[in-house]
Amino acid sequence: MIRPPRLLLLLAAVVALLVVLVPPAGANEQHPTLAEIENEVYCPICHEPLAASSSPIAQRMRAFIRQRIGVGQTKSQIEDALVREFGEGVLAAPPKRGFNLLAWLLPLFGLGFATVIVFVLARGWLRSRAEPAATDPASNGRAPLDPEIERRLDEELARFDG
Repeated sequence: MIRPPRLLLLLAAVVALLVVLVPPAGANEQHPTLAEIENEVYCPICHEPLAASSSPIAQRMRAFIRQRIGVGQTKSQIEDALVREFGEGVLAAPPKRGFNLLAWLLPLFGLGFATVIVFVLARGWLRSRAEPAATDPASNGRAPLDPEIERRLDEELARFDG
């Protein structure tokens, strides 16, 4: 069982990680820039980020994005329009809905499962190392001998000494 101070420390670490990794909702959603969207969209021809592509379709997509920004559309509206125009393959990350949600959830479940396995194995390993030996200290950690073998060993040692 986790003791309360460790639990609080673990909870604080998880909250701090979430604060760092999860961007604020709607951050720059209302007034996107071309550079922001270029890094989240891929060219459908060369499959490079739009920012790195110089193909004619990439230039057409940039013009499309600039026109949508000029109209005042949000980032998600522009990305939705790009998907309607060029297909889901233009998105750098799969949308977080439907079957594509597995691409987001399976790594998290895998990481959680691996963490549990490592924890269980480490705990068992540490417990096995901490348990004292169940044998008699005089036996040097070995199992006791069969009485017949012990008798023969004593006879051999007596004959050797004598």
